[in-house]
Amino acid sequence: MSETNVTTGIYLELMQLYGDYAAVVDAAQWDKWVDFFTENCEYKVQPRENYDRGFPLATLALLSRGMLQDRVYGIQETLFHDPYYQRHVIGLPRILKYDGTVIESEANYSVFRTKLSKETTIFNVGRYLDRVRIMPHGMKIESRICIYDTEMIPNSLIYPI
Repeated sequence: MSETNVTTGIYLELMQLYGDYAAVVDAAQWDKWVDFFTENCEYKVQPRENYDRGFPLATLALLSRGMLQDRVYGIQETLFHDPYYQRHVIGLPRILKYDGTVIESEANYSVFRTKLSKETTIFNVGRYLDRVRIMPHGMKIESRICIYDTEMIPNSLIYPI
């Protein structure tokens, strides 16, 4: 079955997942960020040009929950940078495929960044391509590919998108 028809309840749960994800990342609750993903997961941040051409090169590629936890450790313990806040605005998810246990979805996103004593700027804009598994205890992300529209990321990518 490769239908895109989901129940209203499933769609609302997916919207809640997207909203909760943004809230956790914006609040810098990194340990909770890891909890959004399945054990065998994929999290990539990739420029649109590479994605569209089928090139595998990604700015960030984490291929398991253990790698996500390593990233969290790096953010909390080893990375030094000017502090900033970020704020996500995520569009409504569009269901691409649904088989009863896995949802493939897409949603546009914008990430705004505010450095202390500076104006807010647009940090990153693109779309999420997600594979979300419906599990007994809720939905978990199996794969999130963050495809950003520009070829450049200002300075560096510290926090998840």
